[in-house]
Order: sequence, then C-alpha cells, then structure tokens
Amino acid sequence: MQQLAATPDKQPRLSLKGISKVYPSVVANDSIDLQVMPGEIHAVLGENGAGKSTLMKIIYGVTRQTAGEMFWEGQAVKVENPAHARSLGIGMVFQHFSLFETLTVLENVALALPGKPDMADLARRIESVSQRYGLPVDPRRHVHALSVGERQRVEIVRCLLQNPRLLIMDEPTSVLTPQAVRILFETLRKLASEGCSILYISHKLDEIQELCHSATVLRAGKVTGACIPSAETPKSMARLMIGKDLPACERSAAQNTGAVQLQLKGLNHTPSDPFATSLKDIQLQVRAGEIVGIAGVSGNGQAELLAAISGECPLRDHAAVQICGQPAGRLSAGRRRALGLGFVPEERLGRGAVPSMSLSDNAILTAAISQTLVKRGLLNFSAAKAFASRCISAFNVKCGGPGAQASALSGGNLQKFIMGREILQAPKLLVAAQPTWGVDVGAAAFIRQQIIDLKNSGCAVLVVSEELDELFEICDRIAVIANGRLSPSRPASETSVEDIGVWMSGLWPDTDTAVIAATH
Repeated sequence: MQQLAATPDKQPRLSLKGISKVYPSVVANDSIDLQVMPGEIHAVLGENGAGKSTLMKIIYGVTRQTAGEMFWEGQAVKVENPAHARSLGIGMVFQHFSLFETLTVLENVALALPGKPDMADLARRIESVSQRYGLPVDPRRHVHALSVGERQRVEIVRCLLQNPRLLIMDEPTSVLTPQAVRILFETLRKLASEGCSILYISHKLDEIQELCHSATVLRAGKVTGACIPSAETPKSMARLMIGKDLPACERSAAQNTGAVQLQLKGLNHTPSDPFATSLKDIQLQVRAGEIVGIAGVSGNGQAELLAAISGECPLRDHAAVQICGQPAGRLSAGRRRALGLGFVPEERLGRGAVPSMSLSDNAILTAAISQTLVKRGLLNFSAAKAFASRCISAFNVKCGGPGAQASALSGGNLQKFIMGREILQAPKLLVAAQPTWGVDVGAAAFIRQQIIDLKNSGCAVLVVSEELDELFEICDRIAVIANGRLSPSRPASETSVEDIGVWMSGLWPDTDTAVIAATH
C-alpha cells in the first residue's frame, strides 16, 4: 500500500535536544535528539530496555527528564503532567494500560477529557468513533471484564476522542487482530494526512516498513541511527536494532507425541459477568511433544477459556478440564500447578506479576513447589533469589537484578522474565497467552525457540495468540475460538493464514473428515 508523504513544514511539531533520564541503577536515556514534523509518522526502534518507553513518558509528562530540552511547535516547554500534555495536544496510548479496572469504559474515557462531559453524549461518541475506526468497544462494560485486546481498543479510542496534534503509540497493535491492524493503519494515515504527528513504537518491523515515514534507532538509551523504513527490509531494520542478524527458529514437526496432558471435554461455562463470553462445548486435546495454537479475535472467549484451564475460575464439572490425566475442573490454581501445569496469563502486571514485588518474590508465586522454595513452611529467600537470577540470565532480562520491582521493568523485559519463570520449571503442560507480547524481534525469536525446545523435551504446549504468523511459526496444530466455540484443529502445514482468517468469523466445516482426524 502506498505511503502518504509527510506534510511539508519548516517547523517541527516536536523537537527534543539532549534529553537524558538517569535512574539510580541505569541510564535510560542518554542525550537523545529527535524531531517530528507535522503530518509525519515517525517510528522509534530499539530492543526491550533501549529507552523507548521512558522517552515517550517524558514527552507525555509522566516522568521528568534529568537533562535536556523539549520544544513544542518551536517553543521551549516543560510538560508538568499528562493533563498538561493533553492540553498542548499530545495524546498517548500506553503499552501498559492506564485504565481503572473497577470503572466502566465510559467512566475511564470521561476521566481523560476536560471538564464534565455529558455522559450520554460521550457514550454515543465512543460508539461512533469505535465503529468508524473498526475498534468495537461497549461503553457500559467494566474494564476488569475486558480482554487485553479489548483494553487496547479502549486506550486507542480514548486517545482519538481527544483530537491530538501529536499521537504517541507504544505497541498499539500488540494484541490487535490483523483485520483491526489494517483499519488502525488507515486511521493513522488519515490522521497524518490531516496534519497530526505520530510517534510510533512497535517491534513488528513489517508494520514499521509499511506505515512509517522515518525512524530513529535507540540502543542502550542512545540514538545509534536513523532510516527511511520504506527503503529498508525487516531484516535490515533488525540489524540496526540489535546489531546482528535475527536468529531463525529451528522447528521440527511433532512426530512422537505422547500422553494427553490437557483434555477439555464438553467444557461449558457461563461467567457471572453478563458481558463476558460463555464457553460452549469446548473439545480439545494437547499431547506431550506437540504445540497447539488457538487463534481468534480478542473477546471471543480466550480470557474465559484461559481462566477455566488455569484454575482462576473453578468449574462445576470436575472432568471438563483434565490435566496430566487427572480431573481438575474444581481444583484451585495451585493444585493444578502441582499436577504439572505452567501458566502465562495475557496480562503481565496484576496477573503475571505483582507490580510492587521484586522479581525474586514474584518467582516464589509460581515456582515455590517446583523449585523447592519452601521448606517446612518457611520461605527459602536465597533459593528464590538464585532462581530469579537464573531466569534473568537465561532470558537476558534487562533489570537491576532479582531485587528489582516488577513495575520497574519495561514491558518486554517483564514478559521475558515471566516466560523464563514458567519454562525453567520444566512443566508437563505449558499454557501461554500472548507469549511474545511487547517483546523485541530478537527476544521473540528466542522465546519461540525456547517453547519449541520445551515441546521437544516432551512438554505439551497450548499457545493462545492473536499473532497468526507466530502460531504458524511454532505450532503443530491450530484451532480457532469464535463466540465461545472452539473449532476442530488442523495441522499448521495443511492450512493457511487465509483459512484461519475465515474460521475466525465463526465459519468452519463441521463435517470435514480431515479436520476431525487431526484432532486425534
């Protein structure tokens, strides 16, 4: 698709000169210069921990720089807080969502707008904007009941309602479906053509190549280069980011699958939340030595299915979920882990890790039994610290050590830690939601290889992801969830992205003998 040229203008909308941010244990930004013109879509590239999100938070007033100056439309400015940034015309979609979970979508949006908006009118505006841009959200729903993908939509819609002159987007497509990404890109191109400037952070280099007019590359907090994405390839941009070629996953098809480690047998569940998706007669088997993927548009029952498998939502039917040959439908999350389950939720902060706790303490939360971090009822803190250090080292987590708070890590580095924590426990069954969400291209390839290696060691793996390319890269079989129903699975080698895309609308052949045979 042809890119729009940035609107010519001699004066930058935003100019950063010598911006630095120093924390006690790390220099996050080191003398960064950056310019963004009106109508320009400008990418900021870099590995996890390169300083991208910190720089965006400085622009938006979430944090203050240690040194350097910021100029807004030619005038020096000190952004005091996000409200000040919004008054200037700066909007931001965060990687870690800034939503109040106990409030509705409508109430969350109202808090970001000046004055006291008419709530009925605002609800109509939310519905109008969400439909116009293909990002459907229900203003009445409480945020705690939304999936990660739906929360992402709320963040974007809330930002668009503010009519920003500079829009900062930190991993905006990380949990959006391919169809939603296409619509979002059209929205961003339209905004740019109308003069809005866009700062765009993404680890999806094909998106950068297609969408962005220019790019600045950060490494270890410093500007190390710049490029015109349309003149590059994803591989060449990856080399700019990480200084070397991307590793390729070495995948082998499942040949000697073993015992069924996860069986969902007629799983039906109606959540208490009236807006949640009911699960209807879910049938699935995952065997030792294979990776099964589940694709689907966010909000079609993924969160409810994961809660039913993990034990967050115990079921009435004890046999509807069987883990490692044992009925587990009514078991707690801890007892399911004791059977051999490893689990990575889609929400990093709050479910995957406690933000205010150290990485060492977060390791205890799920590894206490498998790593013998508790002896005679007492916590073994030195063993927990050693295990956390092992996760940090093995998965190249950039942080201040095992004592660092989870909230202090970048999103990608926290994801690497959580994945490492679960994989290094050598589970019999690993269930992972969005395993590479917000992770840079090099780390994503590493995590995918670790999942493949875990499968090759005899683990059964279930991956729930909205990245179809990821599912086709690592999975042996793929199924689709739509409106709470799960399709039969099909070998990845015998289907295509187009086929799965059709299935995501809820249309799949119920009597296809090849599909039925593939489900074992």
